[in-house]
Amino acid sequence: MTVPRTVLSAVAQALHEPSDTAALAVVVDTEGSTYAHAGAMALFGATQGQVGWLSGGCLEPDIERRALQAARDGVLDWMDIDTRDDEDLLAGSAVGCRGRLHLALWPLARMPGMLELIHAWQQQRRGLQLVFAADGSISANVADQQASWKLPVTGEPTSREGYRISIAPPPRVLVFGGGPESPVLLPLLRQLGWQVVLIERRPRWRAQGQFADEAWELSPEEAATRLATDDVVVVMHHHFELDREALAALSAHAPGYLGLLGPSRRRDDLFRVLPAHAREALRACLRSPVGLPLGGQGAEAIALSIAAQLQAHRHGVMA
Repeated sequence: MTVPRTVLSAVAQALHEPSDTAALAVVVDTEGSTYAHAGAMALFGATQGQVGWLSGGCLEPDIERRALQAARDGVLDWMDIDTRDDEDLLAGSAVGCRGRLHLALWPLARMPGMLELIHAWQQQRRGLQLVFAADGSISANVADQQASWKLPVTGEPTSREGYRISIAPPPRVLVFGGGPESPVLLPLLRQLGWQVVLIERRPRWRAQGQFADEAWELSPEEAATRLATDDVVVVMHHHFELDREALAALSAHAPGYLGLLGPSRRRDDLFRVLPAHAREALRACLRSPVGLPLGGQGAEAIALSIAAQLQAHRHGVMA
């Protein structure tokens, strides 16, 4: 299942290029074992091609065919895909998932005002709420910014009460310091749905801001004041004094998760030069050495281990 951020970013891009061939497929409900869950999305028919997956690839041809037809007809199409029967194991695409997907296929040409909502979702870091009614009425809001639509309907919804979908804003990670891991770590985190900010002032590493969503040429003290309560932080300057400066600044804001690159001995050396109050503030949130012990060596393996630990933290998995 592709993260909503990737698909909604593609929808925003497609809405800049008016077309009557593109449609957004939204999973509104599921039963049994399914690859995707309610709120999952995929875009079909846009100039960038398909963006997002709702199965392992077995259902997409049928979904795409219906989505493109919905786009041509300008209708909201309720699509139901049921793979729970025994016959499905040996017939057709042999999905074998034994689940049922309920989809709303929504033409992009019939969603004026959606671009502004996506921008608000990306920038305000507030959830996107979608309500689909059985009669083709759709409403959406991000905080107090709202939009609504009414489309002709084809297909039969599985619920006469309609569906409510809540899409959480992308989590944000602030990375203090660029380095050899950045060209792998930053794009990987973005693909996993994170909003990535690189804080870097050094000329040698500033260009790595190209791999992030945002690049801040700020001091650690300035950057720390922009920290939100649900942000996570990784400190990885590969430079003792810069890491000390970042830890000292972050101790006044104590994020829920703070990963520090480097071995335990280096962490202990850094703590020895921090004031007692800073050490105490950091103890509860610090993960050091940052990353899961996956094995391997080098920048790529380190980047993967960091991304894996951030994902575990994001989803509440002990790691």
